[in-house]
Parts: sequence; structure tokens; C-alpha cells
Amino acid sequence: MTSLPQTSLGQGMWVEVTVPYVDLVLENPPARAPWLQYQLSINLPPRFYFSQIVWADQIRTDESGQVWYRLNEKYGSGDIFWGQAEAFRPLTAEEVSPISPDMDPAQKRIVVRIWDQTLSCFEGNIEVYFAKISSGALWDTWGNRVDAWATPVGESPIWRKAISLPLSGGSASAGWNLPAVGWVSLFVGTGVAIHSTYWHNNYGEPSSRGCVNASPGDAKWIFRWSQPQVPYDPGDVTVEWPGGTIVSVEDKEA
Repeated sequence: MTSLPQTSLGQGMWVEVTVPYVDLVLENPPARAPWLQYQLSINLPPRFYFSQIVWADQIRTDESGQVWYRLNEKYGSGDIFWGQAEAFRPLTAEEVSPISPDMDPAQKRIVVRIWDQTLSCFEGNIEVYFAKISSGALWDTWGNRVDAWATPVGESPIWRKAISLPLSGGSASAGWNLPAVGWVSLFVGTGVAIHSTYWHNNYGEPSSRGCVNASPGDAKWIFRWSQPQVPYDPGDVTVEWPGGTIVSVEDKEA
């Protein structure tokens, strides 16, 4: 590949990290995002990890023949990176295409069970998908109960979906800032979502800060199956009330 496709967002494509991690070169210092500032403060280079998704908007080959992508987050802090192209794979429009698009959208619903840390997708009364998840953590590092991290119980529609978003929250002293999170389906407020998780694989145990953490493969399937549908270009859709697929979060066995 010597050039990138043209899209409504300009030249570029969505790419996913396929190696355990890839070191990056920051094009436009100083670092802006909190995660990047922290990374540099402990003398680690900027890195993306397996399954993170970013937008590549330039490609070049250096004098040694190494191919590089220029990478950025569409809604990040403005940090721009270069990464070796072999660490990424381009996402295709076909793999973002909807699953069972002919099913009546009103018949689709998602049930998240806090009590056993699982998720099911239903078409009518038929379960068509099942996954282990990780909902809001119940305890902090010091063993203190933390109700503020609980995943909100009740029914809410998915109102925004994006192939990739940065996620952040908390306070300056006790917050989190996670770049390039894939397959994000927002359903409560401005920040609670079902999304891919690259920083842990502790599915089956409450570990998040309120979101529903899923494996990359599970989050992608849910993203493709649920409403609203999201095209590859631009890869981000927001809908007005009544929204898309209903997510029902249950805190005890029926």
C-alpha cells in the first residue's frame, strides 16, 4: 500500500493493533493527553496495545524501507503519532457491516447481568449471543466499597456508537484516561458504554469504572448487531430519543 483511501473524513482508514504492543513516535510534542504524559513521566515510549483502534491519515516509507502510518484519535487530545505499519491491520467496511440487519430492531435487546457478570443478546425471546463481561468494580485497591463505580441498573437505549473513542473520567488525582478504545456503544449518560477492553481480561469479575467491559471480539459483535447501524465511514453515529437497542442492566437473578 502506497496511498490511503479517500473518505468523508479525508484521506485515511481505521487500523487495529495486531501485536502485543507497538512503540510510537510523537509527531507534535509536548504530550497533551494524561495517559501520554504519564507514560513519558515513567520513561516509557508512547505505546498502543493489541486491539486498540486508531485512524491512520498518512503513510510514508523511510530511507531504510520501513513503512509508517501517521496515527491519531478522531476525538482525542490532539496527539499525533507515527507507528510501524506492520503492527496494524486495516479494518474493512465488510467487517463493520451489520449482523442480522433484517431483524425488526424492536425485537433486539441486550441484557447485562451484574450478579453473574454475563451479557446476552436477544432477538425476541431467542438468545443469539452470550459473553462474559466485567461491570463496575465494587471495591477499590485498598478494599474499600466504591458505589460510585457501579454500572447503572435499569433500561437505557444505545444512543451513540463509534468504532473508536478515547474514554476518561474520575478526578485529576484518581482518574483514568484510555485512548483508542474500540467498538464503543454508549447507553447511559455521556460515558457508560459496552466497549472493547485492551488493559485487562478479567471478564467474569467486576473491574470497570462503570462501563461494561467486553473482549475485543465480543464488543465488536455487539457493536455490529445492535442499533443504530454504523457505517465504516465515518464510523460514528449518534441518534436521538428513543435511541437504538435497549440495554437492560440487572443486579439480581430474576
